[in-house]
Amino acid sequence: MKHELIIETEVEGAEEYADLLRQVIPAALEAQGVDVPWEVDVLFTDDEGIHQINLEQRGVDRPTDVLSFPMFDLRPGELPTAEDADPGTGLVPLGDMVLSLERAKAQGKEFGHGTRREVAYLAVHSALHLLGYDHMDEGPMKARMRAREEAILGQLGIGRD
Repeated sequence: MKHELIIETEVEGAEEYADLLRQVIPAALEAQGVDVPWEVDVLFTDDEGIHQINLEQRGVDRPTDVLSFPMFDLRPGELPTAEDADPGTGLVPLGDMVLSLERAKAQGKEFGHGTRREVAYLAVHSALHLLGYDHMDEGPMKARMRAREEAILGQLGIGRD
């Protein structure tokens, strides 16, 4: 099945994590049962870049680690269908991710598992957001999302170092 993962970068050093995303994002989507040809756009940036996007798109005046902009308003477990495909490409545009490599490096160090694991975690986290998962409450939705993240990373053999 044809997929398109478009990875752009505004920062040095992101190239070494692009191959990781090419592994992790398709695996996360497949683990969730996405069975249509899809497209996802990823932008690697720094804290300043993600701060600006967060302010412009969400009205939140601070940096964050990852932003997700889903194309569809899905609920967890609900999947896009072939009817959602772009007629020009035949791909279902799932949405966009913006990842602060600067923040991923800091958090990987802070949590003691390194940048590679943190980038993988943030990509899986964002992929789940594109599929309707949310964690704004501290209850069952957040617990369900965390369980899926860990299960997917476990399948990929990406544990906490």
